[in-house]
Amino acid sequence: MDALFLSIELFPILCCLILYYYHLQSKKTSTSEPTEWPMVGHLPGMIANIHSFHDWATAVLTGTGCNFEARAGVTGVRYFITCDPANVRHIFTSNFVNYPKGDEFAEIFDVLGGGIFNADGESWRRQRVKAQMLMTGPRFRAFSARCSRDMVEKSLLPFLAHAADEGRPCDLHDVFLRLTFDMTCTLVFGVDPGCLAIGLPVVPFARAMDDALETLFLRHIIPVPLWKLMNRLEVGQEKKMAAAGRTIDSFVAATVAKRRADKLNEGISNSADLLSSFICHEDTSDNDDKFLRDTTVNLLLAGRDTTGAALSWFFYLLSKNPRVEQKLLDELEPIASRRVVDTAETASGMMSFDASELANLLYLHAALCECLRLYPSVPFEHKAVVADDVLPSGKEMKAGDKVLVFNYSMGRMKSVWGKDCMEFRPERWITEEGKLRYEPSYKFISFNAGPRTCLGKEMAFVQMKTAAAAVLWNFAVEVVPGHVVEPKLSIILHMKNGLAVRVRRRDACHG
Repeated sequence: MDALFLSIELFPILCCLILYYYHLQSKKTSTSEPTEWPMVGHLPGMIANIHSFHDWATAVLTGTGCNFEARAGVTGVRYFITCDPANVRHIFTSNFVNYPKGDEFAEIFDVLGGGIFNADGESWRRQRVKAQMLMTGPRFRAFSARCSRDMVEKSLLPFLAHAADEGRPCDLHDVFLRLTFDMTCTLVFGVDPGCLAIGLPVVPFARAMDDALETLFLRHIIPVPLWKLMNRLEVGQEKKMAAAGRTIDSFVAATVAKRRADKLNEGISNSADLLSSFICHEDTSDNDDKFLRDTTVNLLLAGRDTTGAALSWFFYLLSKNPRVEQKLLDELEPIASRRVVDTAETASGMMSFDASELANLLYLHAALCECLRLYPSVPFEHKAVVADDVLPSGKEMKAGDKVLVFNYSMGRMKSVWGKDCMEFRPERWITEEGKLRYEPSYKFISFNAGPRTCLGKEMAFVQMKTAAAAVLWNFAVEVVPGHVVEPKLSIILHMKNGLAVRVRRRDACHG
C-alpha cells in the first residue's frame, strides 16, 4: 500500500519533469543542438561528446546555421562558436583590433609565454616584424628548402625503406611528427636531434608537447577557477601540464645556452637558423633568455605539430582515394624521368625532389589544400571581444565575450563548400583554365586570416610537398585494416590512435 501511495505522490512530479524536459527541447533550434539545462547549461552535452568533440561541434553548427552560443551556466564557461565566413572576415580582418587573443587566451596558453601566438598589440607587432624579416628573406627560404630535402633524403626515406623491408606496420603519424620535429629544430635551433633514427629514440620534449596540447584543449571546457586550482596543486591533467612545462623549459634552455656558447667560441654569424639570427640581430635589447625561450617554443609548436599532422591526414586521405594518388604519381612522373636522365639516384635507390621542382605542380598543391580544408592543423581559433560589436550574422557581442572560430567545421559546411563538402576532391581547387583557384582566407582559414596570417605558410608547403612527393614516388602506403583513425583531443588536429600503415617499395608493387 505504501508503495502505491508513493507512486501516486511521485506521478505528478514525474509528469512535471517530463513536461519540463520537452519544454527545454522545444527551445532548441535544431535536433543537433545540445540541451541547455538549468545551472549547468550545455556542459553535459559537451562532456558527453568530448570523445568526438570536433565532429559533434560540426553537427551542432550545421543544425544552427554556422553559429551557436555555448553556455555552461554557473561555471562561467561561455563561448560564441562560429564557422560563418562573413563573421570570420569581420573578426579576423574588418574589425581586427576589436578581436585580439585576449588575456584569458594567454592564461590558457601559458606554456607559450609571451611569444607571438599569445601576444597582442605592440608586443605582437614588434615580434611579427622581426619574425617576418628573418623568415621571408631569401637566405632563410633557401635554408628551409635545403633542410627539407636533406631530412627527407637522409632520414625519412631510409626509415620507410627499413620499415618496408621489415614488413612490419609503422605509425606514420609518429614518423611525420618526428620528421617535422627534426626539421623544425634544425630551422629554429640549427640542431638536428635525430628523432627519426631507425630505433625511434624516446623524445621527452615531443611527449611533453603532446601532453601540453591535450591539456590546453581541456582548459577550454573546464571552468577557469577549477583548472587553475588543479594547476596549482598539480593534480589530474594539470599534473601532466606541469611536468610538460618543466621538460619544455629544460630542453629550450639547454639548446639556447649551447647556441650562446657557440657564438662565444666560434661565432654563429654564418648560421641561417632562426635562433642564431635572433642572437646576432643588431637590436639585442629583447634577446634575453625569456624572449628566446618564448619565441623558440612558439616556432617549434607551429613547425612540428601543424605540418606533421597535415602530412598524416594527407596520406590517410590518399589511402581512401586511389584515384587521387594515381593522378599525383602521374604529375610526378615527368620530373622523375628527367631526374633519372640528368642525375644519379640516391645511394639507397630512392628519389627525393627539390622544392623548385615541385613548386609548379598544380595537382599536388590542390590536394594539400583539399586535405587542409577537411583537416586543418589548428581546428579552432580563440578570440576575445574588446568593445561591443554586431557581427554580420546579427549576433550582438559584448565586451569581454569570447569567440571560438571552428576551422574544422567550416570545411564541412555545405553552405560554404557545396553539397560535396565531405568529399576529398582536389579538383575543386583547379579552375577550368587549369590554374589554381583562389579561395579567400576567411573561407579557407587553415593558415589564419587577416593581419595574423601565418608567416610560415610558404615554408609549410615546401616541407609538405618535399615529404609527400618523396613518399608517394618511392612507396605505396596502406592503412592497416581495422585501424581506427580519428582526431585527438588537442588544440592541434593530431590522430588519437596514430596512423598504422604498411609501406611497400614502389618497385616491388605497382612501379
